[in-house]
Amino acid sequence: MKKIIFSLVFFCASLLALDGQKVFESNCAACHLGEVTKAEFMKQIKTVKAPPMIEVSNRLKNTIQINPHNENSEEIHRFAVISYIKEYVKHPSFDYYMCDDAAVSRFDVMPAQKNLKEDELQAVAEWIYDYFEGKEFK
Repeated sequence: MKKIIFSLVFFCASLLALDGQKVFESNCAACHLGEVTKAEFMKQIKTVKAPPMIEVSNRLKNTIQINPHNENSEEIHRFAVISYIKEYVKHPSFDYYMCDDAAVSRFDVMPAQKNLKEDELQAVAEWIYDYFEGKEFK
């Protein structure tokens, strides 16, 4: 009985969960392209306002390092990257940006996004981590 109740609660919660891609599309896509090739990005370089999210996601995953010998290193890494994204979106700073220096010089540090609620931040940060997994900016 407990398993049925837990499964039902989990199922209902997942139905109510925010869609990170929709949060991205309505709050981030005005500046960041999502999944784009380098060639497509370079065609739009004069009009884009921020680096493409595929490159941001990959850079964060490669820059934030976790001890690989920890048995939970993948989960900890995902948590660390998602936490960084949420904090940086609220309080961007030169003190802890992880973008390529050329990107910062071209785009500057992003403005703080104080309009996003915690659940929206969580959803979009998870989407940024998960959606671009295994995809390359080439």
